[in-house]
Amino acid sequence: MRYIIFMIALLFVSKAIAQDNTQGNFPPPEEIQKIRVTKVNSKVKVDGDLSESDWQNAVTISNFFRREPRQGGPVKFKTEVRFLYDNKNLYVGAFCADSLGQKGIRVQDLRRDFSWGPNDIFGIALDPQNLKQYAQGFQTTPYGNQRDFQNFNGNSFDNGWNTLWKVRTKRTEKGYYAEFEIPFKSLRYNLPKDDNIIELGITLVRYARREVEISSFPPIPQSFTPYRMTYAAKLVGIQAPPSSSNIRIEPYSLYQFNESKAGNSVQNIDRDGKVGVDVKWAVDPKTVMDLTINTDFAQADIDRAVNNLERFNIFFPERRQFFLENSGIWAGGLQTSIRPFFSRRIGLQGEFNATAAPIDIGTRFTRRTQKNAIAGLYVRQRETDNSPASNFGVFRYLQNYGRENNIGVMITHRFDERFNSQNLESNNNTTITLDGQIRPSSQWDIQYILTSSIDEFTGETGFAGRVFIGNDSNDYYYGWVTEYTDEKYNPKMGFVRQNNVIRHNPGGYYIWRPKNEKLSWIRRWDPGVFVNYNHNANNPSEFQQASLWIFPVWVWFKDNSFLEFSFTPTWQNINFNFAPLGLQITQDRYYYTRHAFSYRSDQSRKFSGSIRYDFGDFYNGKRRTLVASTRYSPLPHISLSANYENNQLVNIGAANENLTTNLYSGNLRLALNPRVQFNAFYQYNSFNKQGRWNTRLSWEYTPLSFIYLVFNDVQTDVFNPVQVDRQLISKITFLKQF
Repeated sequence: MRYIIFMIALLFVSKAIAQDNTQGNFPPPEEIQKIRVTKVNSKVKVDGDLSESDWQNAVTISNFFRREPRQGGPVKFKTEVRFLYDNKNLYVGAFCADSLGQKGIRVQDLRRDFSWGPNDIFGIALDPQNLKQYAQGFQTTPYGNQRDFQNFNGNSFDNGWNTLWKVRTKRTEKGYYAEFEIPFKSLRYNLPKDDNIIELGITLVRYARREVEISSFPPIPQSFTPYRMTYAAKLVGIQAPPSSSNIRIEPYSLYQFNESKAGNSVQNIDRDGKVGVDVKWAVDPKTVMDLTINTDFAQADIDRAVNNLERFNIFFPERRQFFLENSGIWAGGLQTSIRPFFSRRIGLQGEFNATAAPIDIGTRFTRRTQKNAIAGLYVRQRETDNSPASNFGVFRYLQNYGRENNIGVMITHRFDERFNSQNLESNNNTTITLDGQIRPSSQWDIQYILTSSIDEFTGETGFAGRVFIGNDSNDYYYGWVTEYTDEKYNPKMGFVRQNNVIRHNPGGYYIWRPKNEKLSWIRRWDPGVFVNYNHNANNPSEFQQASLWIFPVWVWFKDNSFLEFSFTPTWQNINFNFAPLGLQITQDRYYYTRHAFSYRSDQSRKFSGSIRYDFGDFYNGKRRTLVASTRYSPLPHISLSANYENNQLVNIGAANENLTTNLYSGNLRLALNPRVQFNAFYQYNSFNKQGRWNTRLSWEYTPLSFIYLVFNDVQTDVFNPVQVDRQLISKITFLKQF
């Protein structure tokens, strides 16, 4: 009760303090800024050099707005941006000033779709159809590696979205230049009927990592992402070409060698060649059709091992590009508790079998307008010895209303064809979902989802729902989540964190940015608390679990290093068979408190590291968890990282057992340039004595056309192997856009 009183008091005090200074979270502008784009007089050579006369004569944008480390005030790292176009492309040229020149640059590696946090970045976001709820992002570092993504409503990202564009950079003693070439074919804009003059919504962002300064054009409050397109300016005066067939074809060929051994005995050797193709057709600026035949995901990253000590299902994110693109349109995509559609259920040989099953064909339809969006997906999975041929279908309709509100419905259906090899349980299943988002103002956000599953094998109907209400400002955050999942809800194409539960998760934090120069080494301090309370759905009076996550120390320093101290009082009611990592927990009620300390150094430096120590009671015993990582990047072409996790469990469970687990990981990344890269990953888990290698050499020989060499090796008991599975894959893709 003392903890609950403390939490409520903290929230009300934080809100009262913050309400004295809410003017920083300003609304979208009434009058949109417009930037006239100049048509070139000669051919533009994209090389990172902006000395051509066309660039010198173009309108310059330099009045960027400072978002971090303090909103408003003078921008220290000046940025100048110009725009040009010709009959095929939109060009963006930027000069990002830095008083230290090349010495001030912070870039950790040259991977495509790089991370935001540790790198210097310049980027643009375009809203070609002026929908205000959608953006296409194009970003680069001073070394010219590319990041592209889709963003929905300023929140949800599709990082798997890739499109054709080009960028080149040039580093100097005064800063760096970035020159973008974005084909009009890669932008799906609306062409007016009376002329071909278009307007494109646009935002610009600069991240000067050395001093963690983020600036944007036009001004956008720091509590929002730079992709909140209700604040966007407009590029005007562009005489765009009429839309063409806009078809993108990407065939591939692959050779794969598999070997399985038990001890020293070879069980199976398999050699296989494979061809397939992906096709994307932009029927018109609003409508896109995707087709994949004999789909392959050999180049996708592998999952990392996890030792689960909690009572909930582990969520593993999707890593396959075909399913990542446009994934933000599906209901429930912003959270990991209740997802009626989760694409990772496609391409597996069963609910509890993680072995891949071949995908024969897949197709996706997406139509997005200012008023609504319609999407559909169909995938056929091939029959294997362990699973029937399966058909997966999804239909989605989303209606926009007001400035940033929407309501939608979604239907999923899985149908297993006749399976002759074994008499397995049918996975035939349907879900029906209603969901939506409401933004009463720019900083209030309400999201809701109500979904039902119908199992055609058992005839059972289950229900689940979730509502989130949050207020996100420059000075504070507070919100409430309530989730309901009954014991019969079973989306065979989806994911649920837990069945038979009602979960309440209110909480918040205050954001303090010291103005005193003596405390300038602190960038922000966010003390706060969150409640997590779970009880049964079929019997709401029956308690399951509760915890209070209280973090009085949650501090980012000037160099973006981070320090946390938190403690978590926890109440557990174990009234079911529960044996995490094989330790049988006696059915009883438990109360314990755990503490956590973590520190992360400046991740943009050549040498960086982090450490987290979690300690305290755990059920009837004790648990200590240490997680440490380090990375050395002497230059962006070389990056070496290592991670270590140690769990020590003492006097746990009915038998008062002790258990120690160690999880080791290492990663080496080498890059000749942003287009030729080698990556090697190794992980060993002492709990199951399994080690795994994943190495990948990739060469982007033309834009979005690749050659891959992939090697996978999984060994059980690596010091005396009882099972070894090896895989060698060579793959070539070629992309042509018409």
